[in-house]
Amino acid sequence: MTASLSDAVGTFEVAGKKVTRLGFGAMRLTGLGVWGEPDDREECVRVVRRAVELGVRLIDTADSYGPHVSEEIIRQAIHPYPDDVLIATKAGLTRNGPDTIETSEGLVRLGPKAWPPVGRPEYLRQQALMSLRRLGLDHIDLFQLHRVDPKVPLEDQVGELKRLQDEGKVVAIGLSQVTVDQIERARAIAEIATVQNRYNLIDRGSADVLDYCTRHGIGFIPWAPVAAGELARPGGPVDRIAAAHGARPSQVALAWLLARSEVVLPIPGTSKITHLEENLAAATLRLTDAEIDELTRAV
Repeated sequence: MTASLSDAVGTFEVAGKKVTRLGFGAMRLTGLGVWGEPDDREECVRVVRRAVELGVRLIDTADSYGPHVSEEIIRQAIHPYPDDVLIATKAGLTRNGPDTIETSEGLVRLGPKAWPPVGRPEYLRQQALMSLRRLGLDHIDLFQLHRVDPKVPLEDQVGELKRLQDEGKVVAIGLSQVTVDQIERARAIAEIATVQNRYNLIDRGSADVLDYCTRHGIGFIPWAPVAAGELARPGGPVDRIAAAHGARPSQVALAWLLARSEVVLPIPGTSKITHLEENLAAATLRLTDAEIDELTRAV
């Protein structure tokens, strides 16, 4: 593990591996709307390689990113994988097209309508096996239920992940976009290593989930980690704090997340090396207690 990044942000153990707390989210290694091939596949390959070179040890992807494109690029970039790199993937969301489209009025985001959940046990098993094949793995370090399918009992969905774990196809199990109640129900069936919920400076809706994960030593992977919204407007708290440190607003957002709890594992994503390096530079940003408090109280 590269000492500088791990020393700066610390590590957290998942699936028997100590991963650097600042990871890489691979959703953006795709085309517009998280659909199809990226504009520059070779640049995406270089981004993944550079992330590992800089000390990233948690790479998060999903079968639905592309679909399949993100997993395939990760394999192209760093297979055979370094022993200390953890590849996390997910299943449970299907795709019916891009979630962002270009119109005469500009880009239009379709959002969740483009990501229907499917949690039938036989589907989750199929997708796990296909991810193993695409990634070139004999086991998945961290396999996450991408969404809870409301049409299928949660116990059946987590139960299938537990069966995959018992068979040695999965090392650790994670959940995504869940409530505290759902985590507790899942933990009655299997050990839950991580939870991945939307959480950032402007969306604190999962604060109770983060608190629960902190108390129980469960890794918390916040998605959309650099969102700052109105807080980053000129003269706003993120803008002022960034200027005081000679930093970017996205770096302030990441530094705040890292300071929230030792179980927080942000996974900012990009398809550009310059943006990757900018994100990882957040590891060296040290906010004061007063700045952290101001940001925490900002919404």
